[in-house]
Amino acid sequence: MFEKSLRWIDEHLIGLLLTLALLRGGFLLANGLDLIGDESYYWDWSRQPDWCYYSKPPMVAWLIGAFTWLFGGYTVVVRLPAVVLGTVFLGYFHATAKAFYGSRAAALALLLILATPINVLANFLMTIDPPLYCFWVMALYYLRRALFDHQPRAWLWAGCASAAALLTKQAALALPLMLLVFLACDRQRRAYLKREYWLYLLPMLAAALPILLWNQQHDWVMFGHSKGHFGNHEAVGLAKHIAHARDFLLYQLLLLSPVIFVMVLVTSLKAAAGFKRLSAERQFLWLMGPALLLGVLLLSFLQKTQGNWPMPFYISGLILLAGYWVEGAWRRSLKFGLALGYTMVAMTYVLPLLLQALNLQDSAFDPTKRFKSWQELAVNIHFERLISQPKLDDSFVVALGHRYLASQLAFYLPDHPKVFRFEESGQVISQYEVWPGPRAAYAGKNAFIIGETAEENVPASLKAAFQRFVFLAEIANPNNPKSPYFLYLGENLKAWPEAAKQLSIKE
Repeated sequence: MFEKSLRWIDEHLIGLLLTLALLRGGFLLANGLDLIGDESYYWDWSRQPDWCYYSKPPMVAWLIGAFTWLFGGYTVVVRLPAVVLGTVFLGYFHATAKAFYGSRAAALALLLILATPINVLANFLMTIDPPLYCFWVMALYYLRRALFDHQPRAWLWAGCASAAALLTKQAALALPLMLLVFLACDRQRRAYLKREYWLYLLPMLAAALPILLWNQQHDWVMFGHSKGHFGNHEAVGLAKHIAHARDFLLYQLLLLSPVIFVMVLVTSLKAAAGFKRLSAERQFLWLMGPALLLGVLLLSFLQKTQGNWPMPFYISGLILLAGYWVEGAWRRSLKFGLALGYTMVAMTYVLPLLLQALNLQDSAFDPTKRFKSWQELAVNIHFERLISQPKLDDSFVVALGHRYLASQLAFYLPDHPKVFRFEESGQVISQYEVWPGPRAAYAGKNAFIIGETAEENVPASLKAAFQRFVFLAEIANPNNPKSPYFLYLGENLKAWPEAAKQLSIKE
C-alpha cells in the first residue's frame, strides 16, 4: 500500500501540487486571521521599495509589493505569495530528491516535508521564510545538475537562485561557503574552482553590491542588527544556557514533528561520523544542510538562538533521510513519524474550528488570539479619528511603542495612512527610524498619536512638536485588557523632534 502511494505521487505530481495550492488558497480565504506583526511590517516596507531595509534584504518586500500592486492591499493578497512560492518549492524539492535518489525517494521526501508543521506555516505566513526556502531548494537543484550531471548552464542558474536567496536573507551566504568546502574536499570536482565556481558567484556578487551600497549609506544598519543576534550581551549562567538549548530543541520538535526531527538529527550525526566514507552526493547534501543544522544546535547551547534559523538546512537533511530509507534504514520509525507528523499538520489546519467547538476562542488558551486583535483595534481607533476630524487627508499617524503597532495600524486603518514611529532614545531599532520622520511637507498638519502610554508619560519633546497636544480617548486593548491604548491629537505640527540616531543591536 505504501509503495503504491509513492508511485501514485510520482505519477500525479502536478495534479497533487495544484490540489495542494488550491486547498491552501482556500484556507487563506476562510481562516479569518489577521496578519501577524512581521507580515504587516514587511507590507509597510513594500510601500517604499528599496535595495535593503533595517534587518533584511528586499526580496520579501518586493514580492508583497508586486502582489498587492496587482490584486490590492488585502490580508489574503499579502499572504498569497507564500502559497505560490510554497508550490514552486514542493516541485523543486521533489525534483531535487529525484535527481539524487530516484522517484521512490522523491515521493517519500515529499511526504516527509508535507508532514512538518513548518511547511504549513511557510504556505500561510508571508515572512522571509517562504522565499528563502524556495530559492534555497532551487539552488540545490541546479547545483546538483552542475556538479553531478555536468550541465554547464546549471552553474549560472544555481547562481541566480542563490542570488535570489541572498536578496531574501543573509543566511544564503552559507550556500557558496559550503559549496566551496565541498569542492575543496572533492578531488574529482576540485577543478570547478578555477572557472565554474566563479561563474556561480557572479549573480550573487551582483545581488550583494546594491545591498552593500545601501548599507554604506545607512551606517551599516543591517549588519549591526545581524551582529546583535550573536553572542551574549550580559552574563549568562549554566542554567540559562541549558534553558536556551531546551527552548530551541522544543521549537524544532514542534516545527518538524518529534520523530522526523530525531530521524534527521541521527542521520546527520551518523553522516558526520562517517563523512569520509560517504559518496560525493551524500557529502554535498550533508554540507548543504545537516552540517549547518548541527552547527546551529551547538550554538543554541552557547547563546539564545532563534528557532527558525536552521529551517532551510532541513531541506537537504530530509532528502538525505529519504536516500537512506531507500537503502533500508528507518523502515518502522519513518511510518510512525509520518503518522505523527500528519496528525500535527491536521491539528494546525483545524485549530480555529477546534477552538470554536470547545468555546475557547479569544481565551487564554487560544494561540490564534494574536492574529485577531489588530483589525478590531484599528476599527476602534478609526472611529475616534473620524469623531475628532472627519477629514483625514491633512493628518498623519504616530505610533508609540513596538514597530508592530505602527505597521498593523498602517495596514488595518481603512485609509492605509502613513504611520510614523516615535523613538525617544534616538536609537535605530526598526525600519521606522531608518526612514525620515515627518518632513517640512507635514508642517501645520495634525497627528493622531496612539500607544499604551498615559499622558504624563508621553515624551515632552513629542508634545512640544505640536502647537497643541490633547487627549482624545482610551481604547481597549484586545490582547491585554489591563493595558489600554491611549489616543491623542497633536494639532499643527511645528517641527518633528530630531534625535541623534544611534545604531542599535536590538531586534
